[in-house]
Amino acid sequence: MGQKVHPNAFRLGIYKPWQARWYADKDYTEMLLEDMKMRRLILGRLRNAGISKVETERSANQATVVIWTAKPGIVIGKGGASVDQLRDDLEKMTGKKVRVTIQEIKHPELDAMLVAQNVAAQLERRIAFRRAVKQSVLRTMRAGAKGVKIMVSGRLGGAEMSRREWDRDGRVPLHTLKANIDFGQTEARTTFGRIGVSVWVYLGDFDLTAREETFDEIPARQLLDEPRPLAAPATNGQAAEAAVALAAAVAAAAVPAAETPALPAPEPALETAAKPRRAARTAAPNAAPPEAEVKAAARRSAGAKPKAEAKPKAPARQKAAAEAKPAAGPKALSKPKSVAAPQAAAKPRAKAGSTAVAARKIPARAPAKEPGGSDAKKSAESGKEKA
Repeated sequence: MGQKVHPNAFRLGIYKPWQARWYADKDYTEMLLEDMKMRRLILGRLRNAGISKVETERSANQATVVIWTAKPGIVIGKGGASVDQLRDDLEKMTGKKVRVTIQEIKHPELDAMLVAQNVAAQLERRIAFRRAVKQSVLRTMRAGAKGVKIMVSGRLGGAEMSRREWDRDGRVPLHTLKANIDFGQTEARTTFGRIGVSVWVYLGDFDLTAREETFDEIPARQLLDEPRPLAAPATNGQAAEAAVALAAAVAAAAVPAAETPALPAPEPALETAAKPRRAARTAAPNAAPPEAEVKAAARRSAGAKPKAEAKPKAPARQKAAAEAKPAAGPKALSKPKSVAAPQAAAKPRAKAGSTAVAARKIPARAPAKEPGGSDAKKSAESGKEKA
């Protein structure tokens, strides 16, 4: 926890260049100390000039200092007096000839170091830290930044316990290497201690196409697309002879390989032409049976149609059935007992009374069978008389 990677150092050498562009082998420590003294002198003397960064370049007997500032008029001075005085002081310090170059920053609201210096200046004037931070965030986003984060830490507002407050707007992808994130850090010297100010500004992604054009190397995909002939290694004796023989064999095999597909083309054409003739001769006798079968089927169907049509008995049967129905009508109507069926069905509606009622009904049915028996006897006697 708390181990944050410096955004500029994280992208150093990949998307961002070094601020000190020189090389030294034996005198590395001396030159490094000289660079630190030069930066300290410039930043101390031009504190109110809005200096963002100082770059140094070295040659054999000359050093070049590039100053990036938002207020070049303060750095130059009247008639260039400030620049001349600064150059003389740097030459005395290093003992070499120093060349001073000034670069103007056109959009100071998008420079993280200048934003941090602005917040620190407001804290030194005893302005509320929340107000200073919010105003700076708003100005940076209006200038065109895609994201900004400002954090202040220390005895904020003169409190006894130091704390850390921050505000953010937009997005700040610190883990994305292609994201162009500018970082600045400074301190505000107040009466109750120092307050640190850190600023992250997200300016968008780096232009990868412009970066690829700067390299002179041939990309790997181009080497794969363009095959190059391999140079034969220098050999002696039998190895050279074997290589020549192998190359000749490969060349000889490649020539007939292209011609062989054209030679066998006529042979299959003759075979295909002969096959239809044989098929026609063999197919002639087999063509007659299907026609005979068709005619036989036609005759069968023609002979079967009259049988299916000659059915005159159907209407006669219908007439006989129609005549039989009226004869059966009187028999169906001469059943007087069917009328008594609903009366017998209606009897269960009576309440379940005593057994005396049931006893009265039972003998009423017994005499009904006697006339039926007498009728049977009478019919039997009439039959005997007729006989």
